[in-house]
Amino acid sequence: TLWFLFRDKLLPENTKFIGYARTRQTLEDLKTNYVKYMKIKPNEEKRFKQFWTHNSYITGSYDKRRDFEFLNQEICKYERGEVANRLFYLALPPSVFEDATVNIRNACTAIKGWTRIIIEKPFGRDAESSQRLSNHLAELFKEEQIYRIDHYLGKEMVQNLMTIRFGNRIFSPTWNRENIASVLISFKEPFGTEGRGGYFDDFGIIR
Repeated sequence: TLWFLFRDKLLPENTKFIGYARTRQTLEDLKTNYVKYMKIKPNEEKRFKQFWTHNSYITGSYDKRRDFEFLNQEICKYERGEVANRLFYLALPPSVFEDATVNIRNACTAIKGWTRIIIEKPFGRDAESSQRLSNHLAELFKEEQIYRIDHYLGKEMVQNLMTIRFGNRIFSPTWNRENIASVLISFKEPFGTEGRGGYFDDFGIIR
């Protein structure tokens, strides 16, 4: 997705992408692992090489402030202008949201611009944990700094349901809570959990 945005010049040219995770790997490792998914056309190869010059990667834990201080140092390398905004995309297991957000707030808050966070994945595992996470984030960030998303709702199949409903008069008046008891969506993907079993067991599909 980041490649597509960069390719189509939908991001400022001075945007930098900094990966941060517990996995010990290099930027070259990342490129090797992901290039097969990135759909590069022959006339895009120059732009694709340019894209990787905007990337860097750092290894660290989610619960140690010292590691986030190293992350902050890495980010500061690229903040040469008068304004530098920071957007943190948390594609993390919900169990580490609290530690990660505390460390972002304490060690990685932008000095020369705004700081915002995107929370991806289920927001807690039940109503109680969801409320606890909301309260936790409210102590660290203003509401306008927080974006909550569920990437499943971005699937084309789900988006097309809305088009089918409101684009067809036969469905629009009847597809509502008065006429539908339940909705079941089966989405089959051509790959397995691939090392993410612990996440799915506690928060995701199996849960």
